[in-house]
Amino acid sequence: MPYKPRSFWASELHPALEKHRFSVIVAHRRFGKTVGTINHLIKRAVLNKERAPRYAYVAPFRNQAKMIAWEYLKYYSAPLRPKVNETSLFVEFMSRHEASDGAKVFVVGADHPDALRGTYWDGVVIDEYAQIKSNLWDEVVRPSLADRAGWAVFIGTPKGQNQFYEVYQHAERSKDWFTCLFTAEDTGIIPAAELADMKSQMTEMAVRQELYCDFTASAYNVLVPIDVVTAAVRRDYTRDDVAGSVKVIGVDVARFGDDRSVVFKRQGQVALEPKVYSGLNNMDLADRVLLEIDRFKPNAVFVDAGRGEGVIDRLRQLGRNVTEINFGGKALKDSVYYNRRSEMWDKMRDWLEKGGAIPDLPELKAELTAPEFEIDHLGRIRLESKKKLKEKTGRSPDLADALALTFAMPVVPKHLAGHGSNRRLMCSTDYDVFKNA
Repeated sequence: MPYKPRSFWASELHPALEKHRFSVIVAHRRFGKTVGTINHLIKRAVLNKERAPRYAYVAPFRNQAKMIAWEYLKYYSAPLRPKVNETSLFVEFMSRHEASDGAKVFVVGADHPDALRGTYWDGVVIDEYAQIKSNLWDEVVRPSLADRAGWAVFIGTPKGQNQFYEVYQHAERSKDWFTCLFTAEDTGIIPAAELADMKSQMTEMAVRQELYCDFTASAYNVLVPIDVVTAAVRRDYTRDDVAGSVKVIGVDVARFGDDRSVVFKRQGQVALEPKVYSGLNNMDLADRVLLEIDRFKPNAVFVDAGRGEGVIDRLRQLGRNVTEINFGGKALKDSVYYNRRSEMWDKMRDWLEKGGAIPDLPELKAELTAPEFEIDHLGRIRLESKKKLKEKTGRSPDLADALALTFAMPVVPKHLAGHGSNRRLMCSTDYDVFKNA
């Protein structure tokens, strides 16, 4: 075979991958992750003495997998003269058993998950897991490894704190998993002059992410950078710090499937731990929101109108003043924002940057740092849609949307309405934000 592994692949990585059933490799761009793992797949397939072995290399998209991994697979396996199937993207090696298929190595896109369902796998490489729906592993790949105690290798470069970060953390905590992290300076693969030139032309955040494998860095077009979220989690306010601050509740109502309804309370610079509900109908959710309103005594309650009509009607019927918000509706500053959701998220980002504090919830942090944004043809900020985000990550950003709803409109205490914005905000309530959340 024409494969000549770099020293660290030969001395460290390949032996570790053969020793451990589950592995996570975090490495900088141009590290050789695809080449190394493709050759690992080929070796394991050829040496497997079981009947009809099955292996797969999974990339986020089939076209991406075909353009990169498929060519490597054909090139490095060519001396072994496998059968090549260009339609289904697999190579098949000579069978060790009569009347049986030989070992097959497939190249698969995570955008076509059905190709992985309904069969067993002896080994799977999952590339750029950060860009793949998390349920692919939980619901499809992991169960398919059970029949023959198959193995899995996750490879990629960080893109914020998401499911790739979570599996990396899991690997670090588990003695049965192998994990490693290689930065550009660790390996020396990229020549010093080229590395210096790359740094001079890339943003600081891109350098941290692509070259130094920093999970706390975010992509350049992420609206809420991970650094901002990390700082918000670390802030600690006392009850005196928020005394007299405006109180707001945001309610994101579940749409369908595994979406959840979330009630998020915020008092000034402090966001309290959210209440999360699954499987509630609108009447039951309205009862939960009613309890929170009566306890928290907010100055405003903003409810997602997308699926929350029943919740809104019920709360109004019970005499509670709530405001319906249409995420896709016109922004208050429609010359700046594409829609209301984009505006609320940007207001939330500004609040986080200026001292907002949030609970230390891994899911909330992942949701806040997931959406990307673009500038539309009118020069307005357009946030990545909830539907597209769910397609990309496998989950709906319900917690983050509920917190964003607390920034739907400017809010002042009722008794100050119409009095001058420079007056001190005071709220008369017995509610203790630090004990009754």
